[in-house]
Amino acid sequence: MKRFLVLALILLITACTTTETQPSAETTISIPQPTDVKPYCGDGVCDGPENPQRCPEDCPVPEPDQATSVPADDSSFVDDPEEGVYWLENPTSGAMLYLKVYTPVESGEPSFPALVLIPGGIGDHSDFTGPGKSAQEFADAGFITVTFDPDGRGNATGEEDLNGHIQQDGLAQVIRFTTTLPGVDPSQIGLVSFSYGVTMASGVMARYSDLPVRFFMDWEGPANRFFTTHGCTADHPGIGSTIGMAPCDDEEFWSQREAETFVASIRIPYQRLQFEQDHSQDEPTHALVMINAAVQGSAPWVRLNDLEPNQFYELDAPPPMFPGRAANMNTMVIEFARELFAQP
Repeated sequence: MKRFLVLALILLITACTTTETQPSAETTISIPQPTDVKPYCGDGVCDGPENPQRCPEDCPVPEPDQATSVPADDSSFVDDPEEGVYWLENPTSGAMLYLKVYTPVESGEPSFPALVLIPGGIGDHSDFTGPGKSAQEFADAGFITVTFDPDGRGNATGEEDLNGHIQQDGLAQVIRFTTTLPGVDPSQIGLVSFSYGVTMASGVMARYSDLPVRFFMDWEGPANRFFTTHGCTADHPGIGSTIGMAPCDDEEFWSQREAETFVASIRIPYQRLQFEQDHSQDEPTHALVMINAAVQGSAPWVRLNDLEPNQFYELDAPPPMFPGRAANMNTMVIEFARELFAQP
């Protein structure tokens, strides 16, 4: 696929740490897969909770890849005494991942949809504890909301993987575990990423087609190495100079970390949120790169903002984006999540 070399601003990286205690014990449990299948099984599209075992008529068996090393039905976790806190093992690395879950106030509903939030940069769960992207606000809107620390971040053990396969494998287990949380409707799980979190999120969706995720929503994520590193030039090395990313000619490294490639392989609806004043880039071209890759790929439904879905855009003739710069994302993410969950 043709790469688009575009000079951009350096991706803002924030890594937060907290002082909460590490787990002192482990309890092994079995994480079951959801057993219900929506009526749309048989429509010829592998989406929602469908997978090769539960809906073989829509979902062919995927080719074996590195993802097969991660078991789907075995994970160790520790309940923290603090309500809503869990420790979950990444079976690829053995790292213990910290999860903080926010639950809606009881409303008489038997179950709730769930949102799994992926932080930007090399952030962690604490990215979602304040105004602007508060996980509690998502819960107050009726979503069980899952935040987590990937390998090597925040309270998690292990080593930073810069959103590569190891952290993608950990996210796969987070999603599986989410289906078992009390009150979660396992057929109603959405994935929402912010900024560079797009790489981990799109990677897990491309590599794990069996995960029961209804949709993927991406806020202003960089499409490829050129946007991520500010053009791959010596004068502007971008985040590679600050967090240890490999040079742009390291194909092995970048094969695990380019959202443009991954999004072409996802098989669920993809929603991109993009403002005309991007939070990190000079201009929003990378949104069109992502949309075009998804439209030409396997996604059954693709949309930029609230525009007509499934449109291919010329890079030199972009459509109007949301005006200004994003401030508080909560209201917008909630609105779009409700719409996407309501899709048949």
